[in-house]
This record gives sequence, structure tokens and C-alpha cells, in this order.
Amino acid sequence: MARTKEIHLLARVGGVIAAIALAAAAPAFARTLPNPTRTTDSKLGATLDALQRHYEQTQSFSAQFTERVAPVGAPVRTREGTVSFRKPGRMRWDFAPPNKEVLVSDGKTVFSYDPGLNQVVETPLKDALRAPGATEFLLGAGNIRKDFIASAPKAAPTDGLTYVELKPRQGGNTIELGIEPKSGAIGRIKITDQLGNTTTLEFHDQRDNVKIADSEFEFTAPAGADIVAPTQAPE
Repeated sequence: MARTKEIHLLARVGGVIAAIALAAAAPAFARTLPNPTRTTDSKLGATLDALQRHYEQTQSFSAQFTERVAPVGAPVRTREGTVSFRKPGRMRWDFAPPNKEVLVSDGKTVFSYDPGLNQVVETPLKDALRAPGATEFLLGAGNIRKDFIASAPKAAPTDGLTYVELKPRQGGNTIELGIEPKSGAIGRIKITDQLGNTTTLEFHDQRDNVKIADSEFEFTAPAGADIVAPTQAPE
């Protein structure tokens, strides 16, 4: 069970890190986004430039979210909660009941706590972020044009959002952003892994550059919790 939990953590965290960093750039889009669902090359370039500028200026981000995980051949799982992100390397996910879970990064270690199992999985940040480009974004050194190939999705939803697709240049999960044309807010992020499994995040009540206390990114295991830590290689 513990090993399965760790694999789930590593698979999910890396792809979502870059998405959260990109979500923090949403307000910068408002003056540059095209209105149609599809983007031309010139408009896409302007959007990416605005995204990069604001990403560099944004130090923190918080929001409420709805997560939908759709594994290939399995039922869709839906969860809700709140997320906080702060450079460099800090984040916190609080998943609401009935699927309560806490995931915290203090900049060095990622802690995933499952209250139902009373189990904490500890993973070094560098090991958790196996998705190309994810480490750079979480540490505040990401470059969208350098790390991703951007394009307009071939079959974007017709929901009034402007969609941009980002594929890591080194291979890995594909990120699709759905952006509100008027406000510039990112309303939807879809992450697709190489097996076709998808994670969709919808954000609400987004706030940029908010003060987030250091304590939000600290984690202390509850009394009696089972601690699963990485095995130290012999010297």
C-alpha cells in the first residue's frame, strides 16, 4: 500500500507543479488574449510572452479547486479543496472530505498525508518532480518557451475559453490551459500523461501575490502516524 501511495504521489505532483505555476500567471493574460477559442501564431506568441512576464513577477498564488482524475478504463474520481503556492519550492494542497488528504512541500521534502490510513509518505522534492520542467517552475526558474512547445489544441472545447496546449520539450505530460478571455483567469487545466490518463483542475477565487505564512508549508506528522520515508542507499 505504501509503495502504491508513493507512486501515485510522484505521478501526480510533477505534472501539476507546472500547471500551478502557470495558473499564477493568469491575470497577466487579460490585455493580450484573443477572443476565439483557437489562437493564431502571433496571438499565441503574445500570450506566452505575457504569461512568462507575469510568472516571473508572481511570488505566490492561492485558490479553491475541483480536481477530476480520469484513469484509462476506470471511473472518474472528483475531489475539491484549496491550494497555496509560493516560490521557491513551496506548496500546499488540502483536499476536502470525504476524500481528505494533505500534500505539502516545504521546499525540500514533499509530505503526503492520508488521514484514512494515518500514513505519511515523505519524498525528497527532487525525486517527486520527475516531470520535465516541473522542478524549474516550482523553484521559480521556469521558462515557458524554453521548457515547452506551445500550440493551439486540435480539438479544444467550445466553452468560450481560449485554449493553449503546452508539451514539455524533453517529453512528459501535456498541459492544456483554458483561459477566460475577458478576465484572463485560468478557468481550466487539463494534464494528460503518456498513457492517456487525465487530471483536470478547475480554479475558483484565485489570488496572486498574497501573504502566505511559513507555517502553511510546514508539516508535522500526527501522533501515531505511519511514516514512509525513502530508503537511504548504503554509502
